[in-house]
Amino acid sequence: MTAQMILLAFFGAAAVWFGVIVFRTHSMVRSALALLFSQTAIGAMFLVMQAEFLGVLQIMMMATEMSVMAIFMAMFMMDPGGMGAMEMTHQKRLSLWAGGIGLLVALVVVWMPDGWGPVVTEIPGAQQQAEDLGRELLGRSMFIFQSAGLTILTSMVAATMVAIVPNERRDR
Repeated sequence: MTAQMILLAFFGAAAVWFGVIVFRTHSMVRSALALLFSQTAIGAMFLVMQAEFLGVLQIMMMATEMSVMAIFMAMFMMDPGGMGAMEMTHQKRLSLWAGGIGLLVALVVVWMPDGWGPVVTEIPGAQQQAEDLGRELLGRSMFIFQSAGLTILTSMVAATMVAIVPNERRDR
């Protein structure tokens, strides 16, 4: 086994471990941090696989998203520290069934790769891959990314405006 395979297995196990911790803790802030670590481990897996752009993008995006989520949870939740009795899972039976079915589908996809078409015989270099990805993102997918970003920004501003109490109401 090469060092690359060992690191890939390590970061994969870390991602799964922190994913489990998300649902095992009773604190929303700890859950957000565990999710951040899980997604950072996935970003590290991209880096190990020499997909530097995707790895750095994953880590930067998740760091920002989870930080904002933890801050909002600490501000607006009744018990963000998880000191009270709190259950982090809902609809356990449905969740277990959905997870089991998802696992079976994933195993079928892994064990039956012939349905994906022929295996690529020639892999382009890293520079060509980055160029192709850039053309895809800046081409037909740009409108979708810009629309999603604008929608997320608008919802964050609206949520903040709804949460802030106007000065006139405080004086009463």
